[in-house]
This record gives sequence, structure tokens and C-alpha cells, in this order.
Amino acid sequence: MDIETIAMSLVGNAGEARSLAFEALHEAKKGEFEKAEELLKKSHKKNLAAHELQTQLICEEANGNSTEMSLLMVHAQDHLMTSLLARELINELIDIYKKN
Repeated sequence: MDIETIAMSLVGNAGEARSLAFEALHEAKKGEFEKAEELLKKSHKKNLAAHELQTQLICEEANGNSTEMSLLMVHAQDHLMTSLLARELINELIDIYKKN
């Protein structure tokens, strides 16, 4: 895959992971915890797909094949990190909703 395709795959998977996590939070607010858990699992799978792409890039760089840094790749990395953080925080918020 070329770097633009990888970056767009990162953005797509990370964006979907973030959206699914927020859907899970909305379901938890309504007391629909089983549905929220299902959405969080789907979110996690999307994050894993994005993370696998990132890991491939890191391994390539470790092998001496550096990746050209572009604004698109920085944007993709931002999307991944934001989606990971959102899912972690949303997990915590859902735990709070469950206790109330």
C-alpha cells in the first residue's frame, strides 16, 4: 500500500472507532448497557485495525525504511490517538453510568 492509502485507512478506521465509542456512550445514557458494550467492542476492533497499520509503519521504519511525513500522515495519527483516548474515557463514563 502506498502511504496515502495507509493514511486514509488510518483515518477511516480511527474515525469509525471514535464514532462507535460515542454511540456507545449515548446508549449507556439511555441505560442500554448491553448495546453500549457491543458498540465498544466494534470500536475496539476498528482501533485495532488502525493500530495494526501504524505498527506496520513503525516496523518498516525500524528496518530502515522510513516513512515520508506529510500533513496527511500527521492528521491520520491525530485521528488514531484521539479515537483511542475517546474510547478509554468513554469506557470510564459508561462504568459511572452503570453505578448510578
